[in-house]
Amino acid sequence: MRFLFLFLLMTTISSAQQKPNIIYIMSDDHDADAISAYNQSFIQTPGIDRLAKEGIRVTNNFVSNSICGPVRATLLTGQHSHINGVKDNRTRFDSSRMTMPKVFQQNGYQTAIIGKWHLHSYPTGFDFWKILPGQGLYFEPRIISMKGDTSTYHGYATDVITDEAIKWLNGRDQSKPFVLHIHHKAPHRNFLPKLKYLEQFHTKNFPEPPTLYTDTAGHGTAWSLQTMSILHDLRLCSDLKVDPSFIAGIPGLAPDHSDIAYYNAVMNRIPEPERSSIKKIYEERGELLQRLKPTGKELLKYKYQWYMQDYMACVASVDENVGRVLDYLDKNKLTENTLVIYTGDQGMFLGENGWFDKRWMYDVSMNAPLLMRWPGKIKAGTACSALTQSIDYAPTMLGAAGINPPEFMQGINLTPLITGREKSVDRKNLYYHFYEYGADHTVLPHLGVRAERYKLIYFYTVNEWELYDLKKDPAEQTNLIKSGKHQKLFLKMKEDLITLRNKYKDLEPAGELK
Repeated sequence: MRFLFLFLLMTTISSAQQKPNIIYIMSDDHDADAISAYNQSFIQTPGIDRLAKEGIRVTNNFVSNSICGPVRATLLTGQHSHINGVKDNRTRFDSSRMTMPKVFQQNGYQTAIIGKWHLHSYPTGFDFWKILPGQGLYFEPRIISMKGDTSTYHGYATDVITDEAIKWLNGRDQSKPFVLHIHHKAPHRNFLPKLKYLEQFHTKNFPEPPTLYTDTAGHGTAWSLQTMSILHDLRLCSDLKVDPSFIAGIPGLAPDHSDIAYYNAVMNRIPEPERSSIKKIYEERGELLQRLKPTGKELLKYKYQWYMQDYMACVASVDENVGRVLDYLDKNKLTENTLVIYTGDQGMFLGENGWFDKRWMYDVSMNAPLLMRWPGKIKAGTACSALTQSIDYAPTMLGAAGINPPEFMQGINLTPLITGREKSVDRKNLYYHFYEYGADHTVLPHLGVRAERYKLIYFYTVNEWELYDLKKDPAEQTNLIKSGKHQKLFLKMKEDLITLRNKYKDLEPAGELK
């Protein structure tokens, strides 16, 4: 009898493990150019690069609404923002909805999410969760447990989130396959690295993008209204960690009360002795500003380098922790049966047009990294240039597990593509719609269609169109909308946009589009 019980137990475990485990890792604002598998110019990311070397690197992956909360709602639902209900960062996600993790639960999977949530409601569909309140904190992060209480954890958020993920892996129900979401805060603003990586990056000099000093005036209403300029809007104290005492009273550099208050809150969060060491390094910036009192392009030159130093140092910590997860899988013999997915919730401006942040439909922020490893299923060292989008994440994870994606999901199951069974996807155009307009970066609402070569954007609140040839103008600097020889193309793409709006049931009036 005992032998029969053990046999049945082992058979159950073996059967469960025929289904792949899935680990989905999402970082916040991690641009593809800050991954060396995509671009060697800025940083080496050996941990994340393992996924490209041992799996697939997707080069034309895009989001449908380039901002944190909406991308996370799309991840859960496989739906565009107007369908899943989360159009901006202020909207609460309806946790009663059927979601991807709930479908996994119905199919015998154990599910967990640890890290940034940013959807205002509590997670559902997860057997276990620990989430950061709101954006979360880099040092001594607060974490909400399933009991609803909030505790402070000692350490650096990227390390803490990974620690908790590994702890969950150690204690999981091994009779079930699992889906684990690991969502990092880094490298989100205010780009605060741990000492180890600040020491490595604070003297590095990064190549400047060709459009860093571009005069954005005259390009259109949207560009003239935006407030995401590194020169004008990236704050010296709270963002770039310049001690206010160095620049107090200097015209054009002196911080306001909110910048000082935020700086103090950020720095006081760092425990000693690390805080003193970090502040000592950042004194170099304050001393330079005090001595040179730079303005205009000279100030932009320094601010860009400091932004990149801190941003890349945060990325380095993410890369280290991705490596920790992959090492854990190796040591625990889970690698062969685990699909690992890495992405950022969107792209990020790293000085292009003189900007930081995201939101725009321009490729810099619409494009998101996507790397996947699945030994025996995905051929190592593969690159894929098919048009993929964030609405595809949920159906792809379900498809990899042999589960038919629900009809309400609007994305494509990419499993046949990434495993080589198919060479392309049935998709010629991608749909995009950004809604959030306010004091935070003041990017006008817009929608559009992105094809393989051309892109059409419509800023519907001011009735302005933009048309770009991505082959000849990948930096999207020359608006062809008034070009006579491109009028036929404009009308064709406008029809494609209307077709996509109807296909995805985005029926709210938007300027000329009724």
